[in-house]
Amino acid sequence: MSNIGLIIEERSRDIGDFLVGRLIPFRKKRMVGPFIFIDHMGPSVIKPSHYMDIGQHPHIGLSTLTWLFEGEILHRDTLGTVQKVTPGAVGWMTAGRGIVHTERTPPEQRDGGEYPIHGFQIWVALPRDLEEMEPEFFHTPAGDLPVWSEDGVTFTLVAGKGYGRESPVPVYSDLFMVQARSTKKGVFDTDGKLSGEIGICVVEGYIEACGERVEQGNMLVSKEQDTCHLMIGENTHLLLFGGQPFEEERFIYWNFVASDRERLEAAKQRWADRKFKMVPGETGYVPLPG
Repeated sequence: MSNIGLIIEERSRDIGDFLVGRLIPFRKKRMVGPFIFIDHMGPSVIKPSHYMDIGQHPHIGLSTLTWLFEGEILHRDTLGTVQKVTPGAVGWMTAGRGIVHTERTPPEQRDGGEYPIHGFQIWVALPRDLEEMEPEFFHTPAGDLPVWSEDGVTFTLVAGKGYGRESPVPVYSDLFMVQARSTKKGVFDTDGKLSGEIGICVVEGYIEACGERVEQGNMLVSKEQDTCHLMIGENTHLLLFGGQPFEEERFIYWNFVASDRERLEAAKQRWADRKFKMVPGETGYVPLPG
């Protein structure tokens, strides 16, 4: 995933038990657990002259997670992977020492019609001892993810561990990503169900925390690890994510994440010198910004 033009310095404010912002990174919170970048993609419409065509670009030091509510994305990478990601399935790419990939509207949606696209593109930093691991790609079908309901809320465990369950997505640190969809207003309490720092994206609907109503398009980060207490609105759609934070700081430049700046500089030079392995059948090249 390329983050060109996607990171916006969002407003953030303190409401008591939570920091409220929209996406990470933002001023008061650069990461939530190992999650270092979250972009809410859409809702939008794919149509002629407005196809998704993110050309060849590199990553190091992270895993990317593609999670769609609507639409399809065709993923290709230097491992030879050709995989269509569809709603409810997980595309999980681990860059490690370096990978190049593309993301495009699939051929069958380039027929002159209009198609919705809506989802999240997420980066998870790798533990320091795995930053130079071999790159990988895994696709987990929607039917393989744990799904359950409690008190009018349907949950999907997208990745990691939570609520006494474990997702089959092969993560490399102590993390969780959970989707929650409600049908009625009620108490929403994660005490004892999630471990570590907790972020909450309000995709649709609203939640109430510390006497304030937080509408869709915002993100909350709990100040206390392992637990948060709030009210979830009726017909509300949330994404919860987080986990145990790393001891070391992470640095980010363009599509690169690393625990030291020298690794970033080396990756920048490798890409400028065109020394990354490229994607079979692709010819485009996204240059370094600036």
